[in-house]
Amino acid sequence: MIVLNRQSAERVNGIVKWFDPARAFGFVVSDDGGPDILLHGNVLRNYGQSTVADGARVEIAIQRTERGVQAIEVFSIQPPAPTDGALLEDFESVDQEELRNTPLRPARVKWFDKAKGFGFANVFGWEEDVFVHIEVLRASGLADLVSGEAVSLRAIKGRRGLMAAEIRHWDQALSDESAVRMS
Repeated sequence: MIVLNRQSAERVNGIVKWFDPARAFGFVVSDDGGPDILLHGNVLRNYGQSTVADGARVEIAIQRTERGVQAIEVFSIQPPAPTDGALLEDFESVDQEELRNTPLRPARVKWFDKAKGFGFANVFGWEEDVFVHIEVLRASGLADLVSGEAVSLRAIKGRRGLMAAEIRHWDQALSDESAVRMS
């Protein structure tokens, strides 16, 4: 058994090399170089997320053990930089200020198929499903969603109906909203 000691932890910044939600672990590459850093799903869940997108920037606390370097705490996650063409046509004409002012709504994932690249969520109190595209998920810093998972999202009316423009895990949205109210 490995005993984690937060006093000996180092704080580092890096990029998520890959994260496999099914196996609940992945690796981070430190900006300072060195060996890959194990990022276990439990550490990510303590931050309030169950997945993280490949290429996301993270600030983490690490500890060196006889089994290698591992993350023991996540301080921040920034979604990966958008790739060329990743912006959906539906968002090209959306005023970014208006989008930022659209409230986060509590929702539950109806289904999401990573291979197909999309899925749907139900916003509490709304009859119409909200379309969730994989690029929106990735731009939100997430890699996958599970049916029944609690999330919060910002939805806009697109050409084909309601679409998620941003999506967050429920725990993360709660902590972000609390931080905003406290400041």
